[in-house]
Amino acid sequence: MMNVVIHHNPACGTSRNVLAIIEAAGYAPTVIDYLQTGWTRPQLLGLFAAAGLTPRTALRETKSPAAELGLLDPAVSDEAILDAMLVHPVLVNRPIVCTPEGVRLCRPSETVLDLLDRLPPGPFAKEDGSLLIDADGRRVG
Repeated sequence: MMNVVIHHNPACGTSRNVLAIIEAAGYAPTVIDYLQTGWTRPQLLGLFAAAGLTPRTALRETKSPAAELGLLDPAVSDEAILDAMLVHPVLVNRPIVCTPEGVRLCRPSETVLDLLDRLPPGPFAKEDGSLLIDADGRRVG
């Protein structure tokens, strides 16, 4: 079975949707609550490189201390943003999912479907009721 890792924040609706999609597709993912475990510099650099992100593009700007820390200023370097992410794990946008198919920041949540080799049985909807998989097992949208 494919190994799936999700860097997850249980308080985030998008993160919960992604985890629900993964589990509904029949996977038993490794769930990393990064707010509890924190990040390491090599870990973030590896995830960002694999996902085609930079610290700035992975920065969570809302519902985080990014503005208070002055990180939204375009003059702030990626290195400074990365340093702040190590101190404040909530600054990393979520969820980040890793499978043999790739690594992605799964926003919107249906992005995770591109990383799975099978879909959840349909019909399947997100928390808000938006249909992702129809009754015939096909992706919607």
